[in-house]
Amino acid sequence: MSQIIYIPDKPPIPPDQQPTVNVFAAVVEPKLINNLVRCLNRIAPLENLRHVKRVQKKHLEDGKTLIALILCLASENDSNLDAMPLDVQELVTSYQLSAFITKVCKEAATTKEEWEEQCKLWPTSYHPPTYNIDGITGFNEEDTQSVFGFMRLAVELAQSNKLVVNAAVIVDPSVKQVIASACDHHISSENASMSNAGGEIDFRNRLESVGSHLDSNGATIHGNLPSSASLKTLKQSCSTVSCLYPWQWTDQQLQHLSNSCCWHPLRHAAIAAIESSAARDRRLFPTSGTIGDKSVETDDIGPHCNLAKRQKTNLENAKSEEKEGTDIEGICSKSGRPYLCTGYDIYLVWEPCIMCAMALVHQRVRRVFYAFPNPNDGALGSVHRLQGEKSLNHHYAVFRVALHEDVL
Repeated sequence: MSQIIYIPDKPPIPPDQQPTVNVFAAVVEPKLINNLVRCLNRIAPLENLRHVKRVQKKHLEDGKTLIALILCLASENDSNLDAMPLDVQELVTSYQLSAFITKVCKEAATTKEEWEEQCKLWPTSYHPPTYNIDGITGFNEEDTQSVFGFMRLAVELAQSNKLVVNAAVIVDPSVKQVIASACDHHISSENASMSNAGGEIDFRNRLESVGSHLDSNGATIHGNLPSSASLKTLKQSCSTVSCLYPWQWTDQQLQHLSNSCCWHPLRHAAIAAIESSAARDRRLFPTSGTIGDKSVETDDIGPHCNLAKRQKTNLENAKSEEKEGTDIEGICSKSGRPYLCTGYDIYLVWEPCIMCAMALVHQRVRRVFYAFPNPNDGALGSVHRLQGEKSLNHHYAVFRVALHEDVL
């Protein structure tokens, strides 16, 4: 049974191994709770523990309720009550509280299982993750079949050469159309990229060759997924997949393996597909515009649609460049030319390496789907999780398409 598995931004933590921090707490009378909570929120807010509830209620066997309250954070090394802030110490003295140290979970729960384990230490809040990208929390039947179909196309492309390589298929999900596709480029094989002289693939011929075809609107109609035997063969013959061994090309060069395959160090499947998508845009949108008295060809504009200079000599030049960049962005939007791969999905047979994953960030890809994990250099789940790197200015959703559970 095939399935689509969401790869979260952070690796899952076993519920019983969640990191904890020490806090000062005290048992208080129910009538004092409101006043104490208001005071503590003002003098000792739990800024980095917003998921932790300040109050803990325990129901005793005799029917009574025991209420404990978090006073403030405690040092990991110093359990002395004198380490509390002076304001909190005064509050403890004023209300004659008996403070003690306990542990609470450091991070918010990402699953219900984590939350249930956290509450055994101290109550926390759990909010099921919500996302701005449609489809993360579930796919309807039509979308599911579409995902399986495009992944099938990627798998067939990877198998269509003498060598098994990684394959990438870029899709516009709004119309379910293939925008570009490519495989790993190999230096010793002219046909390894499956590209014509213009660097693009004849999609209609390629789809027909793998058992799929286009309808009258240009959208793909897919057949059955690859068999289990076919997928087993694919996984066992992956020594020539660029993303799995991104540094092996250096060994090949040092050993002068002229008679064997040597893949290109940069032109991995995802990079080649991005180049093909850009070539398509240049062909479909050969527009130009004007800035003042100057004519500007948008084909010559950089990836961010602005006239970027390597150096800004003074403030006046900087302001002038900023204005020109704004004008050119307007030209790009008016021409209808897509901005990089914004809103597109990409399907990869193997999980991308760091280089390819960062290229997809720069291209503003919306979702990444891959079939097989990359245990050596996987950037989206197996080794790293680039999709969860907060310092990046774009984030995409990542899914693994498990085509057959019995072989994956």
